Amino acid sequence: MNLTTYLASRSGTATAADIARAGFSRHRISAAVADGTIVRIHRGQYGLPQDSSAYRAARELKGRLTCLSAAPAYGLWTLVPAGSMHLILGHRAALPGSVAHGRCRHPKHPWLPVAGLADVLIHALHCLPELEALVMVQCAVGRGDISLAFLRGKLRGNRNGRARSVLDMVIPRADSLLEVLANTAFHRAGLRVRRHVEIPGVGEVDFLLEGILVVETDGESHLQPRQVKKDRVRNNATMVAGFLFLRFGYDFVVHHPERMMAQVLAVLEQWRRGAFRP
Repeated sequence: MNLTTYLASRSGTATAADIARAGFSRHRISAAVADGTIVRIHRGQYGLPQDSSAYRAARELKGRLTCLSAAPAYGLWTLVPAGSMHLILGHRAALPGSVAHGRCRHPKHPWLPVAGLADVLIHALHCLPELEALVMVQCAVGRGDISLAFLRGKLRGNRNGRARSVLDMVIPRADSLLEVLANTAFHRAGLRVRRHVEIPGVGEVDFLLEGILVVETDGESHLQPRQVKKDRVRNNATMVAGFLFLRFGYDFVVHHPERMMAQVLAVLEQWRRGAFRP
């Protein structure tokens, strides 16, 4: 493996210490810098010449990515990409167009210029709108990367009340961020919600509201022709089993939750008035 391949495997940048541990000598590093194969970002930091990633920017600023900017490093769910760079810069002030966060208090990422997962989530809980923070935490907790008990233990006191209220919205299992958002909307509307309900002849459904309305939330996989055919069969089977049925895609759940809720409540109101009964 050559140096460029190694740096590419490390998202474009690496420290001199990590490069040395990978078996590259100082001579090889110096030669690669001299011929333009790699560049020296600053002392002890190297990267690929045309790299413009957030990791490169963080190394140039001698900082670490955190909060929403660090979500890709951990494969966390997000609702929107980071519009500004969220950074840990030690005692230095935030740069124009960036958001500065407090120092790292937990183990850092082993090789990327990124804060540790615990710091990333705690910063997100303090910084982001609640639903944006919620999906990040739900993803990490759902995978078993971190526990709610650990996060709650780090967020004691009155000033952390808002962050703890987001933790209260985390659910035991969520197969997608759509389920997290829909679940939050249904509960806030005061509905009786059951999740992952097994219906004979149908299989497991995402939600059963008020004991009568099945709601499914569809990600990109449901747009595939084979899945579309399968969903149509399930739709019909749900009605045959005696339940009402609604299905919502990403755009409705994420960008237009008010439209989703208007339809859910309209169907339930008609049911209460006997519209679907003999």
